[in-house]
Amino acid sequence: MGIPKTDKIWHNGKWVSWDDATIHVLSHVVNYASAVFEGIRCYNTKEGPAIFRVREHMQRLVNSAHIYRMESPFTQDELSQAALELVRVNKMGACYIRPIILRGYGELGVDPRGCPIEAYMACWEWGKYLGEEGLGKGIDVCVSSWNRPAPNTLPQMAKSAANYMNSQLIKMEAKANGFTEGIGLDTNGYVAEGSGENIFAVRDGGVITPPLAHAGLSGITRDSVLTICADLGIPVSEQAIPRELLYIADEVFFTGTAAEVTPIRSVDRVVIGSGARGPVTKRIQDDFFAITSGSKPDRHDWLSPVGVSAGATVR
Repeated sequence: MGIPKTDKIWHNGKWVSWDDATIHVLSHVVNYASAVFEGIRCYNTKEGPAIFRVREHMQRLVNSAHIYRMESPFTQDELSQAALELVRVNKMGACYIRPIILRGYGELGVDPRGCPIEAYMACWEWGKYLGEEGLGKGIDVCVSSWNRPAPNTLPQMAKSAANYMNSQLIKMEAKANGFTEGIGLDTNGYVAEGSGENIFAVRDGGVITPPLAHAGLSGITRDSVLTICADLGIPVSEQAIPRELLYIADEVFFTGTAAEVTPIRSVDRVVIGSGARGPVTKRIQDDFFAITSGSKPDRHDWLSPVGVSAGATVR
């Protein structure tokens, strides 16, 4: 089953129809994975659709491009406003937004600097990435045989397409062995993250998560959960997590734009805690979904209402 089509895709500041948003097979991105991207959720709230932390996502997109010497043709604000307009133009409510900056058709050597830099943005309906049931009952995961890249190989602070070749290996191995998701270790054997999620453990009422130096992406939802923990008075520490700590944790959960806040009930078929969503995970999850649904005040200004005018940034 393919991605459900919407009407329009944003390309370099103009609208094209879904089926016309194409690139040449010899584009640099096709041959060398030279692209950076974001995944952003728009939620239905009581006041209408609103995009979650769009400014932070777009700043990370611009930063990712800069790391790869791809100067974004659009600013953080222009990209944020285009995302709001994209949802409006397609008359969407809750949806997933995918902005991408890529190197297009031009030179075909490894040196990409002769290729044009292009920006696209699409949106579509996308449900719970790790399953609706998983949000309540938890999911079964494994530690992958594939490590996350070392920091001096591929920069993990950039959300680049190339990094997700590693994620594909982790995900496919996990699914082939009967798990929902896999966990990648860093090159020193410490827990890094899932194939597309940050990871947290809970012990004695406190929350532990790996430092970003342990090959994890600087997740926007990760940052949101750290803030929520501070709001709720839940102690948090960023520290190296050996694999075996996951087995003896009281709770473990994933975070991510797609995964949101998803509890983990087993790792490598070792049951975590009670084998169900734990109380700390539930507190965090309840607060996160209350904010994104609009049932609690948006105390950190995380939601950008789609109904607000985006200005004249799109022609």
